[in-house]
Amino acid sequence: MVVFETNMGDIYIRVDTKNAPISAQNFIDYANNGFYDGTIFHRVIKNFMIQGGGFTKDMSEKTTKAVIKNEAKNGLKNIKYSLAMARTSTPHSANSQFFINTSDNSFLNFPGQDGWGYCVFGEVVEGFEIVDKINQVSTGNKGEHDDVPNNSIIVNKAHNAS
Repeated sequence: MVVFETNMGDIYIRVDTKNAPISAQNFIDYANNGFYDGTIFHRVIKNFMIQGGGFTKDMSEKTTKAVIKNEAKNGLKNIKYSLAMARTSTPHSANSQFFINTSDNSFLNFPGQDGWGYCVFGEVVEGFEIVDKINQVSTGNKGEHDDVPNNSIIVNKAHNAS
């Protein structure tokens, strides 16, 4: 279990190391190494998803480890409150960024629209009201980025729940 302590409240995430071992371990490693500390939820699309794990408050992109294999064919679904790997249009391009689904997004499931889909590797188990609050924030454009919260949603600390 990983806890994201944000400036809006805490979100508890259970990762699925059985069905998505590569993605889950990747996420745990980033959390344990302090990578997510000081990052923001940089993209919020209401009633779709909230995305984080790659940018600082000033929208500087953090340097990441190598990309990982897409494990979207694991049977886990992009349902509300599930956690999935964010990626580019290239199927095996995920690294540190993730998103929390804020509605059921079955079109992201394997095989998706590109033959791969988006790998679910965990779920929110506590802090649903925090996810719901983030889902409702006002957004705008910041540089070349769309759907950026007007007031930063900061991950102060990410760590294993004890």
